[in-house]
Amino acid sequence: MAKNDLRWYILFANYEQGLALRDLLLKEGIKNRIAPAPRAIQGELSCGMSLLIEPAELEAAKACIQAHQAPHHAIMPLEGQIKARRDHYC
Repeated sequence: MAKNDLRWYILFANYEQGLALRDLLLKEGIKNRIAPAPRAIQGELSCGMSLLIEPAELEAAKACIQAHQAPHHAIMPLEGQIKARRDHYC
């Protein structure tokens, strides 16, 4: 597995948890992106939304979650979900 292909997803039981954590991460300058939770790791409790965290931001994100006791379902790694040829946006 190439290190560049590994992405970290923070999963949530509901959208409110995800949006609240996104706000906390942004306030602390931690880059993140709202993304659909990949089916391979979504699980039964996940709402379908996730926050995508780059590997370089992972420890800062974990520290933010712990400092604010932010509710979340899980933090899961998954490789190969972003395909440069497929993911083009306007």
